[in-house]
Amino acid sequence: MKILIVLTSHDELGDTGTKTGFWLEELAAPYYRFREAGYDITLASPRGGQPPLDPKSSLPEFQTDDTRRFEADPEAVEALAHTVRLDSVSAADFDTVFYPGGHGPLWDLAEDRDSVRLIETTLRAGRPVALVCHAPGVLRHATDEDGAPLVRGRKVTGFTNTEEIGVELDKIVPFLVEDELIRLGADFSKADDWASYVVEDGLLITGQNPTSSAATADALIAKLTT
Repeated sequence: MKILIVLTSHDELGDTGTKTGFWLEELAAPYYRFREAGYDITLASPRGGQPPLDPKSSLPEFQTDDTRRFEADPEAVEALAHTVRLDSVSAADFDTVFYPGGHGPLWDLAEDRDSVRLIETTLRAGRPVALVCHAPGVLRHATDEDGAPLVRGRKVTGFTNTEEIGVELDKIVPFLVEDELIRLGADFSKADDWASYVVEDGLLITGQNPTSSAATADALIAKLTT
């Protein structure tokens, strides 16, 4: 199996002067699930090269066995330093696509036409797409074959309004993931804040928050093996 993991290239949290990017656990936990499943992993980002890491995600209180393993893994660190440009990849070359979150995707991937095309093309080819935490927000401009919002009438989850309020960024982000998906007509559901929660709707798999990263990856692997 060949999997494309799409990361953000955006490193500024609005105009606050605070750095953001992707959330480490949301890459590390799925990365090792996919490796242990024998997948051939390609990392991509809009600009290519080293994607920005949200510095908070590597603080001791947010570290996990997977994040510590990733940071000590020369092969993983090298792959991360040399992500391919998103506009250089073809959906036809991969069996599936996975999007880690972090706040960065709300600024770049949510508006990126290459990302939208990748998601639409993958799903229309009968291949699954999985997104976790803030990454379901990148679905906002994706459409189905009839031009309707891709998420309309579909069961999804993602980083919730109360979780965003909890990290005090609800007034900073360009949009709230929960509100945006509901606005587009999605059937949005959620668990308690910070609990692991995954929703599957056909080929679309979404996870609520960083804690849901491993379970979202496991659901994708299960989808590919049935």
